[in-house]
Formats: sequence, C-alpha cells, structure tokens
Amino acid sequence: MLLDVDLAGLYGVSTKAFNQAVKRNAKRFPADFRFRLTNQEMAALRSQSVTSKTVTGRGGRRHLPWAFTQEGVAMLSGVLNSPRAIAVHLAIMRAFVRMRRNLAEGSDVVARLDALELDLREQSSATEKHLRVIFETLRRLLDQGADTNAGRIGFRLHEGGQGYSAKRTPRR
Repeated sequence: MLLDVDLAGLYGVSTKAFNQAVKRNAKRFPADFRFRLTNQEMAALRSQSVTSKTVTGRGGRRHLPWAFTQEGVAMLSGVLNSPRAIAVHLAIMRAFVRMRRNLAEGSDVVARLDALELDLREQSSATEKHLRVIFETLRRLLDQGADTNAGRIGFRLHEGGQGYSAKRTPRR
C-alpha cells in the first residue's frame, strides 16, 4: 500500500494535482484499488512518523489520505502518462514483485521450520520410547541380580578332579 502523498512525490507532482488526476479517472480506481485511511489509521501513521500536524490543523491536510493497493498503483500508469510516470511505474511494479517473492520465500522457510520442528518432536518421542525400554530392562536386570537364589555362572570342577562342567553353582 502506498499513500497518495508518497506517490505524488515519486511522480514529481503535487498531491493536489495527483488526486485531481485520479478523481478525473475515478472509474479506474474501485475500492480494492484505493481507499481512504480512517482517523485511527491516520493517527497511527502520525505517531509513527512523529508529525505534529493534525488532519484538520492549520497548514496540514484537510482530508484523509488515499491509500493505493498494488492494483491501484498499476492503474496509475494509464492516468499519469509522462516519461517519469512510466519509469516510476516500472520501478514500483518491480518492487512489488520482489516483495511478493520475498514473502513467498519467507513462507517456504516457515513451512520448512515447521516440518523440522515436527520431525524433531517425532524423533524425541521415539528416543524417549527407546530410553524407556532401556531403563526398564536395566531395572529388571538389577532386580534379578538382587535375587539371592540365583546361582553363579561359571565352571565347576567335578569331584575327584575328573573335568569341568558349565552348570550353575549356588551362591555362597
């Protein structure tokens, strides 16, 4: 969105002359191409740009400014037909295209970040499950080790020195 005062400055004409040219061609600028700012929007703009004049104040604007959408800016090329108007129009349209491309790339980055976050949550959930299984297994093994009836694992010498067997021997 661009304001009438900014566009008039770009085209090198006064805001009054700019708005008169637009008014003479009002059918080319429906509500979705241009609209008047509200008092609240103007107050917000005034606070952002730190201007002291009010809309009805002496020396300031007597009417709320017009705001032009991308389509409205494109329509200006048919209303203002000078070499400077054509050059400005081309520069503005290129800026809108770059802005739209940057927004599209930004939304792609957001989508990729969302996918990465979801993937990390799934991996974290899977990791938590694996760790839970490991800890449960360790607890079970530790509980079995505390059982005093479990025998030792190892070789035992038979009586009379006649060889070894791999039977469990009771714990002492």
